[in-house]
Amino acid sequence: MKAIIGLGNPEEKYKTTRHNTGFLMVDKILEKENIILKDKFQSFFAKKGDVLYLLPKTYMNLSGKAVIEMMNFYKLSNRDILVIYDDATIEFGTFRFKKNGSFGGHNGIKSIINSIGTDDFDRLKVGIGLVPKNIAIDNFVLSNFTKEELKQIETMGKICTKAVSCWISNGIDAAQNNFNKKVI
Repeated sequence: MKAIIGLGNPEEKYKTTRHNTGFLMVDKILEKENIILKDKFQSFFAKKGDVLYLLPKTYMNLSGKAVIEMMNFYKLSNRDILVIYDDATIEFGTFRFKKNGSFGGHNGIKSIINSIGTDDFDRLKVGIGLVPKNIAIDNFVLSNFTKEELKQIETMGKICTKAVSCWISNGIDAAQNNFNKKVI
């Protein structure tokens, strides 16, 4: 069993913000697979076959609470999860799969590391663009994507669906080899 976890904030006002990129990418996968979410594990949740989908409603900084609840229920190991989230240190439209590592300043990842007790889990970092020099990072990640960027998010979502499918079927190494690049 594998779990695909998208990070974001649940309120409507955050729906198209840069910090909700994890939610946006998983939403595109769910649309393609025609999967309906329900409330479970303090999250929007779905299960299709051996794949679980989780969008924590705990808000970004407490994402780990929902993740550990699902992992405990399904007896998942840290190697069974893929966390998809925004990254403001790589160019917009770039995908970067990663096997493990520090939280890199991302509070959602920090919460997951603290909750599951390890930083050894797979991630898909989605580039939201570099933070402009005159804007605080908090303001940047909570800003909405432009109309043009939202159009590109549609294409990124389609590519993300293929990338996640590759990860599920072939593992992190294949996903890195095929999708660690600028996709837009």
